Amino acid sequence: MKEKAKKELFRIFIIIIASALLAINTKSFVRTAGLYPGGAMGLTILFQGIFERFLNISVPYTPINIILNAIPVYIGFRFIGKKFTWHSLLVIFLTGIFTDIIPPIIITYDTLLISIFGGVINGFSIYMCLSVDCTSGGTDFISIYLSQKKGIDTWNIILAINAVILTAAGFLFGWDKALYSIIFQYASTEVLHIFYKRYQKQTMLIITDKPQQIIDGIYDVAHHGATILKGEGGYTHEDRSIIYSVVSRDEVKKIIEIVKETDDTAFVNTFRTNEFSGNFYHRPNS
Repeated sequence: MKEKAKKELFRIFIIIIASALLAINTKSFVRTAGLYPGGAMGLTILFQGIFERFLNISVPYTPINIILNAIPVYIGFRFIGKKFTWHSLLVIFLTGIFTDIIPPIIITYDTLLISIFGGVINGFSIYMCLSVDCTSGGTDFISIYLSQKKGIDTWNIILAINAVILTAAGFLFGWDKALYSIIFQYASTEVLHIFYKRYQKQTMLIITDKPQQIIDGIYDVAHHGATILKGEGGYTHEDRSIIYSVVSRDEVKKIIEIVKETDDTAFVNTFRTNEFSGNFYHRPNS
């Protein structure tokens, strides 16, 4: 019980830090350069800009962001996980409040520097949320849902949705800011690719003399089995077993360690899997 409470407190602490980082990034980088990043944040800023420029009305960040997250939050509750969605709602609410109350801290007016470093901070903030099983909201809910159902690399989906937002921003407010926003989003997506590997898939081919022990190890880590193929050594012409399995990228290191412990003569080859079809176990979002 104590361990559970500690874990929950740590989760809340990370959520507060990540929400504050997202808000500071929005006020100090995104708005300073007039960027329109993707997701619910970018859409919120886009609507704020439309209200301000065309209707001369200043609308707070929080209410627009909450309204835009209504459908994604429903998807989260319905298909991803209730606890995951409640914590994500906390991120959405805190990010909105912090964005409305934190004053901007101007570090630089250089749009290119802002696009790069703002994108890095944005990507790392979202990674912090995902690392404690929640999200910053918006397209993250949709992409996680589609990743679980279709097995597609989640961040490519985000990139496609964001392209629509950036196109709208380009038509309304100028293409220079929209193009800089692409750099911001690209930097953010690359950071997520580097740090968050849960929905990226790797194919593993393992040549071994101890197939069953290694398959048991794969099941312990990935919670699904593998296929044993029969092969023949090209030099020795001895019979060899080839294990074929698709696993999440964050599980590869653990499985390689198990292979080394089980059979130190085994040969392992891994390569990225962009898309697949069929049943695949996903750890539930708690």
